[in-house]
Amino acid sequence: MNWEQLLSLKRYGDTEIRLRKNQDETRLGFEVDYDRIIFSDSFRSLQDKTQVVPLSKTDFVHTRLTHSLEVSVVARSLGRIIGKKLIEKYPDLKEKGYQANDFGAIVAAAALAHDIGNPPFGHSGEKAIGEYFKTGNGQQFKKELTDKQWQDLIDFEGNANGFKILTENREGVKGGLRLSYATLGAFMKYPKESLPKKPSSHIVDKKYGVFQSEVEAFKDVVETLGLPTLRENKDLAFQRHPLAFLVEAADDICYTIIDFEDGINLGLIEEEFALEYLINLVRDNINTEKYYQLKSKKDRVSYLRALAIGNLINEAATIFLENETLILNGDYNNSLLDKCKYEAQVNDIIKISIERIYRSKEVVEKEVAGYRVLSDLLDVFITAINNTYNGTASNYDKLILQFLPENYRIQREYLYDRISIACSFLSIMSDSYAILIHKKIKGEVF
Repeated sequence: MNWEQLLSLKRYGDTEIRLRKNQDETRLGFEVDYDRIIFSDSFRSLQDKTQVVPLSKTDFVHTRLTHSLEVSVVARSLGRIIGKKLIEKYPDLKEKGYQANDFGAIVAAAALAHDIGNPPFGHSGEKAIGEYFKTGNGQQFKKELTDKQWQDLIDFEGNANGFKILTENREGVKGGLRLSYATLGAFMKYPKESLPKKPSSHIVDKKYGVFQSEVEAFKDVVETLGLPTLRENKDLAFQRHPLAFLVEAADDICYTIIDFEDGINLGLIEEEFALEYLINLVRDNINTEKYYQLKSKKDRVSYLRALAIGNLINEAATIFLENETLILNGDYNNSLLDKCKYEAQVNDIIKISIERIYRSKEVVEKEVAGYRVLSDLLDVFITAINNTYNGTASNYDKLILQFLPENYRIQREYLYDRISIACSFLSIMSDSYAILIHKKIKGEVF
């Protein structure tokens, strides 16, 4: 892989090469990516989607929106740090107009969109959609789908759905948000199809990143960026774009530290117990005099959080630069924090978060409710869409379709595409809207 190709400014439908030196510095293409994501409907719905605690009534718990904004800030810092070093290392990039901040802009945009494909109710929402097809009423469709189409459904993946949202052709809108291919490459943490499932321990094989409906767009992106194939066979799997490691690191840093902070503020983790874990991350640079002047729990936690994030940003950037050659050659197979000097402390925090936050009674109860909501909604919408295509729609089916935005009402010939319409519509719902629609179809609004 080479950086000039990896930093491609190409967008869907381009017939001419976009050169960095010809870019308008007041409206840089990579920064346009960020703007397009910010103003998209799918991004806006993240304001009411679960990050840690579903449907929390407090004003300090993070949603997917605040989480995504924070990840993009951390990612921008990471990108700028490594960009400064890489521009110095590869002077030909500077000659062609590239700047250190370009790396920050690309990674910030990709990080901003990293959760854009997640359905309501957090990661349990992905599992709920998958279970509907694996064990629920959706089992009936298996025999009519290819193996890969079926795997897309039973292992519904927010990363692949995010790529769909960013690139999907719609009536009158070609190429989705038409982001630069550099940003799309940095967005793809798992550039592979749903099958084969976890064929190796390679970091790319952990999940998957493209549905069968977007395979052609996916191929165009990876070929333009020059991402090497991961395996020599007919199944699509490619090495990561190097900047995807930075997006992943930014996400890891934020959910490790900030989810932990939410747990403290919610009272799920005792302050004294929690502060000890955070202090272990910042012992080398904590100002103890300043720390002991802070009188409120919130201020003490915020101070330690800021120091911890700063330490992890510097550590991730150092590891990336030390392994840059391996990463470019496709020979690096770990997340950046996996082998950092704070690995033990990070793992301790994650372990406590799993026990005290992610498996807390409040979270589990709401996730269970989310399973039922999504299953019922899939049942109703898939039935209505299929009956309409087959010419057997009831009056109820016709009413149900009125919930669909206009661009979702286009009839599709293939079953996989019709099912995808329902899954896509559900995935862009906020938690509250999913619950509201569920109440309406159950007749609970009177």
